[in-house]
Amino acid sequence: QVQLVESGGGLVQAGGSLRLSCAASGIIFRINVMGWYRQAPGKQRELVAVITSGGSTNYADSVKGRFTISRDNAKNTVYLQMNSLKPEDTAVYYCKLTYSRDYWGQGTQVTVSS
Repeated sequence: QVQLVESGGGLVQAGGSLRLSCAASGIIFRINVMGWYRQAPGKQRELVAVITSGGSTNYADSVKGRFTISRDNAKNTVYLQMNSLKPEDTAVYYCKLTYSRDYWGQGTQVTVSS
C-alpha cells in the first residue's frame, strides 16, 4: 500500500515563502505523476501543480510565476516551493501520486496572513 506523508505547512505572512514536501513510501512504479492540490474553505479542490517522472510540469494560472514544483525520483518525493504568497493561497494542500490509481496524502494546512 502506498503512503504519502506531507510536511512544511504552517502560517506565513503575505509576501513570504513556504516549501512543502511529500514523501511517498511503498511499492511505487517508477513512471508516475505527482502533484499538489488545494482546497480553501467553501471552495472545491483545485489543481495547483503536477510533475511527471520525466520532469514535465503544469501549473494553475493562479500560481504561475510564484510556485515551483520539483521532485526527487530516487526518494519518491515531490516539493512545492511557494513564493510571494497571498491570503487567497490559504487552503489545505494535498499531495497526490498517480501510476495505477490516485493516492492522496492527508493534507497540510497553509495559512497566509494579511
